[in-house]
Amino acid sequence: MFTGLVAAIVLSVFVVGGSTEPVITGVVLIAFALGWAMLAWLSDRRTDQPQRWAFVPAIFMGVLGLAHLILQPSDNVLRAFGWVWPIALAVLVVWIFIQVRRSLHKWSRPVIIYPVLVVLLLAAFGGAYETIRETQDEAAYPKSGRSIDVGGRTLHISCTGSGTPTVVLEPGLGEPGAMMAGWIQPGVAETTRVCVYDRAGKGWSEQAEGPRDGLAIAADLHALLSAAGVPGPYVLVGHSSGGVYVQVYAARYPDEVAGMVLLDSQPPDAFASLPGYPGVYEALRKATALFPSLARIGVMRLIYSFSVVDLPPEARAEERAIWSTASHNRSLRDEVAGLKAALTQAQDLTTLGEKPLIVLTAAKGAETGWLPLQDEMAGLSTNSVHRVLQAATHPSLTEDEDVAAMSVRAILDVVEAVRSGTSLAG
Repeated sequence: MFTGLVAAIVLSVFVVGGSTEPVITGVVLIAFALGWAMLAWLSDRRTDQPQRWAFVPAIFMGVLGLAHLILQPSDNVLRAFGWVWPIALAVLVVWIFIQVRRSLHKWSRPVIIYPVLVVLLLAAFGGAYETIRETQDEAAYPKSGRSIDVGGRTLHISCTGSGTPTVVLEPGLGEPGAMMAGWIQPGVAETTRVCVYDRAGKGWSEQAEGPRDGLAIAADLHALLSAAGVPGPYVLVGHSSGGVYVQVYAARYPDEVAGMVLLDSQPPDAFASLPGYPGVYEALRKATALFPSLARIGVMRLIYSFSVVDLPPEARAEERAIWSTASHNRSLRDEVAGLKAALTQAQDLTTLGEKPLIVLTAAKGAETGWLPLQDEMAGLSTNSVHRVLQAATHPSLTEDEDVAAMSVRAILDVVEAVRSGTSLAG
């Protein structure tokens, strides 16, 4: 049992760390299958109480693990399978319990086998609960806005307000549109038209195949705005890694950009200029690869039930529901895997010319070197302002009502500068 656990950790974190959900789940199941097979084989050869029944869970987990590795099931397939595997696992646990009671009469039964069975039963319960809750959440949080076909799959977009230029909101790394729809979208909608959308795999948007780097995300947004009939040029607003994506968009479609607001955006040269960034990124890459598998058994829902987000109640509940799903966490893993390439692609934007740009920086908790890099990004335009909020944190720019009001103010200042053709400094 210990060998199976160690093998699962080593394989999922160090050998295939950062891989897709089918690979992570597949190697973990095969590692656990190895543990059960060792129990059956060694107890038969080395003890007077053979546990040949252990070959059954070994085969069960081994077959499922190989199926994940070979077939690479999609999110839709695994969601449908979520109605089946928890029941099968619960039945298997009951069967194992009966076999252990009959064949194992040593201290290892209550000390080792029973705790393992409890963990398996909790996984089965968590998987069943997660499947049911995801179905309930789809009904509890009805879709606002529209789902637009962008070539064989749909992306969700919600536009409110009226007037030009249209503001397009790009949430941070792994975040659904609900994060920007809480405080920022309503505040901007009082003055002009504003659109927020869910990137592929998040919220109401369908999953996408292939790498999710900056070019792929910019191409998705371009196709979405065109198909949805949202005319440009736009004021692009990006929070955190969303700031990286809007810079990639501006480099690829410069004529569609009227102005930009970067809300504590990641600097494109973060890997070279921030000493601690490569290590943090590598840890995040490996950690987020585990999240989809953990979400299938309800672990992520349990974690996010304790998260503190200062959004309006409805947006907060929707955001927690979205973050809890394996679908969302698959897309998060894909974005993290593509972030390094996205940062390189954002470096293609060397200037916005005279287009208005506001860089809004949260100083509280900022790592060493962050503020000077924010200054450098303000140099993308000859018509720019860098505002530093000393008491603001990175997430508070979108989550805290009072701080988000400052984000809204920055957006509206750029909108006004675009409309009037005046200098931001003035």
